Amino acid sequence: MGMSAGEGARAAVEAAYRDEWGQVVATLIGMTGDWDLAEDCAQEAFAVALASWGRDGVPRRPGAWLTTAARNRAIDRLRRDAAGAAKLRQLAVLAREPEEDPVGDIPDERLRLIFTCCHPALPFPARVALTLRTLAGLSTEEIARAFLVAEPAMAQRLVRAKRKIREAGIPYRVPPVESLPQRLAGVLAVLYLVFNQGYDEDGPRGLAAEGIRLGRVLVRLMPDEAEPRGLLALMLLHEARRETRVEGGVLVTLENQDRSRWDGELIAEGMAILDRTVGPGGPYQVQAAIAACHATAPDAASTDWSQIAALYDELGRLAPSPVVELNRAVAVAMVEGVPAGLAIVEELAASGRLEGYHLLPATRADLLRRDGRSAEARASYEEALELAPTEAERRYLAGRLREL
Repeated sequence: MGMSAGEGARAAVEAAYRDEWGQVVATLIGMTGDWDLAEDCAQEAFAVALASWGRDGVPRRPGAWLTTAARNRAIDRLRRDAAGAAKLRQLAVLAREPEEDPVGDIPDERLRLIFTCCHPALPFPARVALTLRTLAGLSTEEIARAFLVAEPAMAQRLVRAKRKIREAGIPYRVPPVESLPQRLAGVLAVLYLVFNQGYDEDGPRGLAAEGIRLGRVLVRLMPDEAEPRGLLALMLLHEARRETRVEGGVLVTLENQDRSRWDGELIAEGMAILDRTVGPGGPYQVQAAIAACHATAPDAASTDWSQIAALYDELGRLAPSPVVELNRAVAVAMVEGVPAGLAIVEELAASGRLEGYHLLPATRADLLRRDGRSAEARASYEEALELAPTEAERRYLAGRLREL
């Protein structure tokens, strides 16, 4: 049975919402400078599309249709509003040419929107919420649920972020060349957090997909920048292994995952993006190269650990952190033997920089177990079990304890 006109229109509007929401909102913010007006008019344009497309058929270029509809609504709203009259005079050109195809200007607008949502003057949680609301079109309720925050509190967070943009005069633009690398790193951090929130065992699956989708948008908008490509490759290579990370509610470590169930298409796409990436390697490219070593090893035994250890050395230089050092310890243990890895772990423990981080005692426990030091390993597993944040990890650690 074929789809009815109404069902076809609904499916087309849903697809357009996923693909075009950020563009429509970005264009309207660029035109009016009013974030709430932009969101309201975009929402109205999608509602009108549902009725109109069911009646007249889906337009050839849904994005252009929606942008024009939303823009006309914004102009009407401003006309009715005294304060909007002055703004409208500035927009006279747009008002005179409502049929002119707006699509050509959109990519820049969306890039401006990404950088404004992720502006360092906003608190990090607000940047994440604003990006998901304004660029990805998630509802306040969906964002609140994903981050385990009450909906009114999340709504308040969004209101405060928009107010701050207005009152602090945060410019709606792509940052100038000299501050671009630093600002771009901030944008990538937001996208990676969105992905990880959905990738974690308890996280909503849709967020991982949103992180990847926003990553694709950024790569299209900044084709000459290497780090967005590195992040996209990293997310794809992680996503390829998602189905095998937890079995029956228990965490499955990389070496024990069923590699035949990894998603070959995502791995191939991630590898192709990495291969095409030129320019000096940044932290995301290096992390993607590490993920690629795992993703392309036919089995755990043939993992190129010396390459991974070298890449962690490089990552430690580019983005030094105790977590990178902990991961390097595992690679060093595989290449140089357990004592060499344990020495790094003990040094980290003594520094106190990973206080309360469950993977420190868990890694120590795994290395001690491999070194045949069962009693010490047991104590470390117990410490890790106390600190583990997810049920799947607790079950994994409890299983290891039972084996000992």
